[in-house]
Amino acid sequence: MKGVNAQTVNPLTGACQFTVSHQGTLTQPQADWLAEEVPVALVYNGISHVVMMASPKDLELFALGFSLSEGIIASPQDIYGIDVQPVCNGIEVQIELSSRRFTGLKARRRAMDGRTGCGVCGVEQLSEIGKPVTPLPFTQTFSLSHLEPALAQLKNVQSVGQLTGCTHAAAWITPDGLLSGGCEDVGRHVALDKLLGMRAKQPWRQGAVLVSSRASYEMVQKSAMCGVEILFAVSAATSLAVEVAERCNLTLVGFSRPGRSTIYTHPQRLYE
Repeated sequence: MKGVNAQTVNPLTGACQFTVSHQGTLTQPQADWLAEEVPVALVYNGISHVVMMASPKDLELFALGFSLSEGIIASPQDIYGIDVQPVCNGIEVQIELSSRRFTGLKARRRAMDGRTGCGVCGVEQLSEIGKPVTPLPFTQTFSLSHLEPALAQLKNVQSVGQLTGCTHAAAWITPDGLLSGGCEDVGRHVALDKLLGMRAKQPWRQGAVLVSSRASYEMVQKSAMCGVEILFAVSAATSLAVEVAERCNLTLVGFSRPGRSTIYTHPQRLYE
C-alpha cells in the first residue's frame, strides 16, 4: 500500500521511497526509504484466522512458519497449497489445509473469539496462555566463540533493514557460526515465523536461531514448537520467556555478544 507522499515502491524488497525533511535542512526535502507495513490475513480453507501487520515479502514462508509455530499443522505436508492475493486493504494469504488439521483448527477457534496477532489477546483465562510443549531433547551444542561471525552476518538478511533501519531479523546459524539463511520483517514475531517456515523446507537441524530483537515468551514458545533447542537474542529476555524456556528445555541466551552473553536457561548446551 502506497503512502500519501510515497514516490517509489519496490515490491521486491518491501520498501517504499518517501519525501522527508531532516533537522537542520528543513527547507530541503529529500527522498528516504521506509519499510512497508501492511495488514496480512492468514485465511485457512476460506476462513480468516488472524490478521498481522507485516512486511509484504516471503509471505509463503510466514504462512508455513506461523502454521507450524502455532500448532495448526504438524508438518509442511499438512498444507496442500498457499496463494498470496493482494486485496484493496492489504494482502490475503490463502492456505489450503488438510481436512484433519482444519477440523482441529475450527475446534480451537471456538475458544479463541477476539484473537489478534499479539499472541495473548483473546484468550478467555490466564491458564490458556502458553501451549503445552513437549520438552525438547538435548541433542545440540554451540560454541559461544562462534557468535561473533554469526552476528556479523545478520545484516546480510536485512536488505530492507539496511535501506530503512526498520526491520527485525531472524536467522539460522550453524554450530560453526555460519548463517544458513534468514528473514526480516517489521514485526519480530513475523520475522521468526518466516525463518521457521524457511527452516521447515530445508535440512537444517544442527544449529540455533539468532534474532535481532528481545526474546519474549512468544519467541521462545514458537521456537520450541518447531523443535529449536537454542535461541540467541541480541536484546534481553522477559521473565515469562525465561520461565517457558526453562519448562520446555530450551537454551535461552540474551544480550548475545562476544564475551558478554547472558545465559538464562540450560547452559549445558553451550561451551566457550
